[in-house]
Amino acid sequence: MTSPLFSSLPLSPAMLENLERLEYRSMTPIQAQSLPFILAGKDLIAQGKTGSGKTAAFGLGILHTLKQAWFGTQALVLCPTRELSEQVAVELRRLARATDNIKILTLCGGAAIRPQVESLQHGAHIIVATPGRLMDHLERGSVDLSGLKTLVLDEADRMVDMGFYDDMVTIAKACPTRRQTLLFSATYPDNIRKASARFLNRPQEVRLESQHDDSRIEQHFYEIDPAQRNAAVAKLLAHFRPASTLAFCNTKAQVRELALDLRDRGFSALALHGDLEQREREDVLVQFSNQSCSVLVATDVAARGLDIQSLDAVINVDITPDAEVHVHRIGRTGRSQAKGLALSLVAPDEMRWAAQIEAYQGKPIAWSRLDQLKPGKGKPLQAPMVTLCIQGGKKDKLRAGDLVGALTKDAGFAFEQVGKINVFDFVAFVALDRRIADQAFEKLSQGTIKGRRFKMRFMADEIRL
Repeated sequence: MTSPLFSSLPLSPAMLENLERLEYRSMTPIQAQSLPFILAGKDLIAQGKTGSGKTAAFGLGILHTLKQAWFGTQALVLCPTRELSEQVAVELRRLARATDNIKILTLCGGAAIRPQVESLQHGAHIIVATPGRLMDHLERGSVDLSGLKTLVLDEADRMVDMGFYDDMVTIAKACPTRRQTLLFSATYPDNIRKASARFLNRPQEVRLESQHDDSRIEQHFYEIDPAQRNAAVAKLLAHFRPASTLAFCNTKAQVRELALDLRDRGFSALALHGDLEQREREDVLVQFSNQSCSVLVATDVAARGLDIQSLDAVINVDITPDAEVHVHRIGRTGRSQAKGLALSLVAPDEMRWAAQIEAYQGKPIAWSRLDQLKPGKGKPLQAPMVTLCIQGGKKDKLRAGDLVGALTKDAGFAFEQVGKINVFDFVAFVALDRRIADQAFEKLSQGTIKGRRFKMRFMADEIRL
């Protein structure tokens, strides 16, 4: 069965031409099912797993009705995290290339509020925001939602889980009663069913099958002694040797404990949990996404909105009592036709949760034995890259190309030895092949970049073993 084409939708020729340039030709299932309702102006509840193409679905709906000549806020997208907000804004800007002069503004915590206030004074067609920061602007009176036509609640289940329900209600009340509301959620638990009644008017529903293709994701379940949980994780990593692993724990305390334990055992591991400051969170995410960290240990809430394109394995260190959350967790691996590995540890008193997953998946669980696993050859698998933090960014007119040039043309390293580069306003991160990292640091620190000297340091020295 062929997927329907975007050209079958009532979109403008300019939008269809831009989609063609972006190589968006066939719609994903969630786009094919939801876009006819969205373009018709209907309220919508759509359930689909991460990576299903939902951002393009609501983005095309927003841009379809946008009045370019009016700089009032016409659409608001609420996201649970700053990372997801920035990802959504990037995608919306790509889709908006068909129309000139569309202003898309992100309003998130962790950034100074004054520049946001000043930017809002000049108007914005679309705002992408986290609930907490938007509440700050509503209290200041710096944001005007009176002309809003579309409200999008992206990953609504996690916003509720993170305690933003009351903020969502307040924000919805600040929007016009006559509006289109689109609610997207990876899972559809009872709290979302209840919440949706407050936000939507006779919504259409789109629910995609959340199961994953067994041919791409290999699942194994292991019964363990609770006291040996951390040791079991180390044994799985030593046997399967995945290059990148996302390990889920149910509590922040377990996240911290496991990350420290894995580092003590020689693995490059970092922790991601709700107690981290925004800057610390960004540092962790940069290192994991650029392959400077092999294992990211996280809670479900903290991991929400991560955009990791290539993930070899997911380990359910603590099995989740929610079968839908389990499916959502393991769906982060095995993407884009790649093979993925999902490994779940189950203590005796958690067997009822495993049974719920088995019933939800509609097929028997594949149980395996830890004592049959043997460690792979060599030392504990190390992350292939190391992150160099340079104290200069966009405000210093520093670009990714400048850093590549300094490392390849000036310092003489091969292009393949330079990994992902992230340049922010005041800082830049460069992933370097671990084998040449110290030499690259020495050459860069003794030389100049664009004729200037910048301070620099390696990140997370404690995991450079």
